[in-house]
Amino acid sequence: MALHFELVTPARLVRSEDVHMVTVPGGEGDFGVLEGHAPVMSTIRDGALLVYKTEGAVPEEIQIQGGFAEVGENGLTVLAEQVEG
Repeated sequence: MALHFELVTPARLVRSEDVHMVTVPGGEGDFGVLEGHAPVMSTIRDGALLVYKTEGAVPEEIQIQGGFAEVGENGLTVLAEQVEG
């Protein structure tokens, strides 16, 4: 089982891939998303997205600034104002 994850900025699609889990720096605290997560929408604070490609893997850290995260039928979409790197 895999979670479809997309990271988008106003300028471009940064990532579109299947992963195990993503931890998002939500406006009210960090939250983890796995496949089958209930639908939710949240603001994002500046911080690090942690992307776990497989269960037990060391996460990849992606610095983002502001935006929104949406979990729905198609997985997790993060709409970030800016992505570093």
